[in-house]
Amino acid sequence: MSNSYGDWFREQRLAAGLTQQDLADAAVMTRSHIAHIEAGRRIPSKEDARRLDKALNTGNVLSSFLPQEDGTIADYFEAARQLERQATMIREYALTFMPGILQTERYARAVLGTAFPPRSDAECDRHVVTRLERSKILTDPITPVVWALLDEAVLRRPVGSREIMAEQIMHVVRLSECGRVRVHVLPLSVGIHPISQGMVSLMHFEDQPPAAYSEGLSTGKVHESPAVVARLQDIYALALSDALPQRDSLAILREAAKDYGNDV
Repeated sequence: MSNSYGDWFREQRLAAGLTQQDLADAAVMTRSHIAHIEAGRRIPSKEDARRLDKALNTGNVLSSFLPQEDGTIADYFEAARQLERQATMIREYALTFMPGILQTERYARAVLGTAFPPRSDAECDRHVVTRLERSKILTDPITPVVWALLDEAVLRRPVGSREIMAEQIMHVVRLSECGRVRVHVLPLSVGIHPISQGMVSLMHFEDQPPAAYSEGLSTGKVHESPAVVARLQDIYALALSDALPQRDSLAILREAAKDYGNDV
């Protein structure tokens, strides 16, 4: 994601003779939020941008030139990846594939191999490395807290070989058994659900407003509007209320792994 917006924003703050904390106080924000905007790791909401324009006396420049509409799916996901690294809690809903941060190397390679037009081996290798880098946030034993709400279709639709599926499912089971990830399955018997329109990731932070990322076919977007984030949180909560308890969910995962040929 280009940081021309953040660079210009920082220049205006310095020209006004303000520290990050000064500006945060004037715009009713946190200093770390200001720092993330300047570094290009976050994009302010429209309301945040309006308050920043007022505090910096920049008219409506920051409000009018928000860069959300400038990116491709790769740009949008880069912003989401940066937020993922800062989050203290991540709640994922997976409709088709296992969430990226939970994927094994072989599963990730199989997923990325479904791209059309096909990727070259070298390009696929780069994407696999990037995806595995994301999973390193789980090396911390506590932060971020991760919840994974899996549509049952994630378990039933084979990705790669049966061996790869068994390995992937048991990887998630082990993460859950050690308490690192909480897993719930949304059964197929629930039928169509408001959340079943695409992948959703909800992120919470220590001292920043929550954010969300949603993804569909060839589209992806970071959401920072409080109203949009709240609506996605409500839809997620509704889906979680219809999902199976963790104990029952783990039983389904183990059974699915066994069906794919894993001796458990």
